[in-house]
Amino acid sequence: MKRMHVDRARGLRRNMTDAEHLLWRYLRNRHLMGSKFRRQHEIDRYIVDFVCPETGLIVELDGGQHAEMLAADADRTHRLEALGYRVLRFWNNDVLTNTEAVLEVISGAVARVAPHPSPLPGGERE
Repeated sequence: MKRMHVDRARGLRRNMTDAEHLLWRYLRNRHLMGSKFRRQHEIDRYIVDFVCPETGLIVELDGGQHAEMLAADADRTHRLEALGYRVLRFWNNDVLTNTEAVLEVISGAVARVAPHPSPLPGGERE
């Protein structure tokens, strides 16, 4: 089963959509705010388009076929969020025609990394 997911992820990386190629140019090699993104990465039983493991952010790009899969996409998003990830979804057309706005939303999400779950008692002191 694991091998099948690895092979599927490799195939998806080799056959990315135009929107995925464009966005990957901005996300790869820590170009966006120094954050490391992976593409077509396996999480649980899903292969997500892009994930930044250090911030727990997933970016999914949806083509026209997703207009008919809204319930399935919502379930997928809910399951990924239950695993502790934040999920951003964009239409391929938005990535292709309004790239800067998409990158601003992703940058904002990367910048909003949750505070440490166990802050020092009594706040920070010097």
